[in-house]
Amino acid sequence: MSSPRIISFRIAPEKVVELDGIAKALDRDRSYLLNEAVESYLSEQRRFAAMVEEGREDIRKGRTFSHEEVEHMVDEWERTGR
Repeated sequence: MSSPRIISFRIAPEKVVELDGIAKALDRDRSYLLNEAVESYLSEQRRFAAMVEEGREDIRKGRTFSHEEVEHMVDEWERTGR
């Protein structure tokens, strides 16, 4: 891992208070929590981008559903409680 860089951004004061409260409760510092939050966000965005790409690949390969097929599936899910 490369050496950490310092960045800055604006955040509402009440969020800083809340963040510091969580950091204190977990016996961690603010930087640790912010790094965890950024990693979580990046992981979720990578997962989302992979799902989008998977959908695009399905479209390229013709693996799609018509509007009527989707309506039928939704009706089935509602009927069976799924």
